[in-house]
Amino acid sequence: MTDINGWIDEQVKTNDVVLFMKGTPQFPQCGFSGRVVQMLDHLGVPYAGVNVLESDTLRDGIKVYSDWPTIPQLYVKGEFVGGCDILTEMFQNGELQTQMNGIAVDDAPAPA
Repeated sequence: MTDINGWIDEQVKTNDVVLFMKGTPQFPQCGFSGRVVQMLDHLGVPYAGVNVLESDTLRDGIKVYSDWPTIPQLYVKGEFVGGCDILTEMFQNGELQTQMNGIAVDDAPAPA
């Protein structure tokens, strides 16, 4: 688990925004991951998507790394923000937008 922990730590620290999810941002493979992708795309914030379905070690490792039992998991500037329910609440009350302050917004239009 140490090797995967180091790899996860590198992803969290080298990407301003990283989403550990089931599937990819282009093809989410669960409704919760899809909902978080929609929120991030709506905000226009560039982010890295990591597909935990590619590896059981990764899927288990992210849960240990964060001490959070569910996926998706969003990290901003190296800090764990939350899963789908927390992010939905933050998005609805404007906290997620505030959390993204200081991160360059992608000028490209979000996919329809």
